[in-house]
Amino acid sequence: MEKKYGIRISLPSGDTFQRLLGDDWQRVRWYATEAERDRAYDDIAQRHMYYRRTDTPTQVLEKIIR
Repeated sequence: MEKKYGIRISLPSGDTFQRLLGDDWQRVRWYATEAERDRAYDDIAQRHMYYRRTDTPTQVLEKIIR
């Protein structure tokens, strides 16, 4: 089965991690179904328990279809 539903993860403009990863850094994750992608999106969008209280993770999430 082709995985055609995706999530593009990138950094907001001016994010300090761009110094480490580059201005055009992005990662794309692909899923077989829209429902699977939407569940993963909700999970990725949550603040995970391993972050320190003072951490403010930033990322831009975008649902995509090929």
